[in-house]
Amino acid sequence: MTTVRVEDREGGIRLLTLDRPPANAIEEALLSDLSAALDDARSDDAVRALVLTGSGRFFSGGLDLNAARRDDQFPARRLDLYRGAHVRLLSLPKPTIAMMNGHAIAGGLVLVVACDYRLGVDGDYRIGLNEVAIGASYPKVAFEIVRLRLTHARASELLLGAALYPASEAVRLGVVDELLSPGVFEETVMRRAARLGAFPREAYAHTKAALVADAVARVEAETADWLGTFAATRAPRHLEMQVAGTEAR
Repeated sequence: MTTVRVEDREGGIRLLTLDRPPANAIEEALLSDLSAALDDARSDDAVRALVLTGSGRFFSGGLDLNAARRDDQFPARRLDLYRGAHVRLLSLPKPTIAMMNGHAIAGGLVLVVACDYRLGVDGDYRIGLNEVAIGASYPKVAFEIVRLRLTHARASELLLGAALYPASEAVRLGVVDELLSPGVFEETVMRRAARLGAFPREAYAHTKAALVADAVARVEAETADWLGTFAATRAPRHLEMQVAGTEAR
């Protein structure tokens, strides 16, 4: 795998690191690699819990818009990959922990909130779901993940307000459960992951499946009309300027 690094830690923890510099932007290779890594973690009995993070100063900057514009067949093919990777993450029958290490923008933040438990580092970076501000829309699976994890008020603020927030707002927005100082961040994430991974597997898997079942069912019932709406609202070029500005901060 070239865009998702896989590392096993003590206590049955598998660490997946998005590794597509400079912003770990989401495109076909990353989605395929992430899906493969999630399938492997699901089937490996030695894996008790999964931690997802990003390399460098980004968790993920969201969708790779350069790739989207290069390919007129982008919507249908990429949407299938996007939906598949996110459903795998959301429904993985093992604990999933987001280790939000830096900028998490648009689709990058969706990956964060798709995890069962979310911890962020206290630092100078941005988070947000800013697609509406730049004339784009999210795939249905992204909406379902946000609706499942966040309150209606916070989901509306993030999706309709479409702002980029300082990381210090992440707990108030419900994006993470805690913000931790850099000195204890990774250690604490791994300790929390080990604790969740020590729970009886069948009980965790059954409870999690019940919690996400309705959201997954709505995603699987997605119609061609939704795809048409998503394809018609592809973001214009100036989003790259926003991402570049975020990277420079």
